[in-house]
Amino acid sequence: MTRHFLNLSDAGGDAIATMLADAIDRKAARTGKPKGAADADAPLAGHTLAMIFEKNSTRTRVSFDMAMRQLGGTSLILDGGTSQLGRGETVADTARVLSRMCDAIMIRTDDHAKIEEMAAHATVPVINGLTDLSHPCQIVADLLTVVEHGVALPGSQWAWLGDGNNVLHSIIEAAGLMKFDMRIGVPEGYEPDPAFATEAENRGAHITLSRDASAVVSGADVVVTDTWISMGQAHAEAKLAAMMPYQVTSALMAQARPTAKFLHCLPAHRGEEVTDDVIDGPQSLVWDEAENRLHAQKSVLLWALGKLG
Repeated sequence: MTRHFLNLSDAGGDAIATMLADAIDRKAARTGKPKGAADADAPLAGHTLAMIFEKNSTRTRVSFDMAMRQLGGTSLILDGGTSQLGRGETVADTARVLSRMCDAIMIRTDDHAKIEEMAAHATVPVINGLTDLSHPCQIVADLLTVVEHGVALPGSQWAWLGDGNNVLHSIIEAAGLMKFDMRIGVPEGYEPDPAFATEAENRGAHITLSRDASAVVSGADVVVTDTWISMGQAHAEAKLAAMMPYQVTSALMAQARPTAKFLHCLPAHRGEEVTDDVIDGPQSLVWDEAENRLHAQKSVLLWALGKLG
């Protein structure tokens, strides 16, 4: 059976735990190696990943490309402006063709329905590099980062501040799978899809939504935010005004636990969702988090290609 990774639940909690353990081990084993050198076992030698980008990318593009290099494989890039996918060829036909030529497909797109259609017609693994609904690879990196810094996931308390977006959806999904709780601070009209909270609660997580940023952060082990305004998004001024009470400041961080960690998937709009003193401060893990996209996605690739778990 083909292993797709469209959302975290496609793998499940046990497989994610296996990915995290593998990522920690592989990262440690690379100490002192040049970044472009392959891992000693080169487990994906001879494998090629097709990467489709319909949205701009820095971290996703570099991390998947470097992940394949470090695993001994190769990657190639297609974008909407230079491939037939951007000129009317169907997603289904693209999936069929790429499945004949490549070993796996990663797609970054604005429409989750496209990745579901891709997976329905591909005979190789399809990996979600970001859609409008979810961002599972980012959250595997987030989990890896906090575990590295001493946070035990089961029973931990996570706080989200800002927009109820795709990143939040995947963190809520992770809460149910990895048994931690979430308090969510969002303004009215910007709530996350309630289906994610319902599923997480069915798995035993406690998910709370509040309009009070202080109450959300109080006693939190992990504080997370994301950019409020995407490129070209309409009504930006009204959205910024609604979001400002949820800005992560040093005063707000002081209400979390003294050992609390700050996460942001980047790119950051400094002075909007977070202040400089927080993102550059001692509780911020954002640069480890960014690097861990590489290490986490190596383990996602290995799982999807049947080399792990």
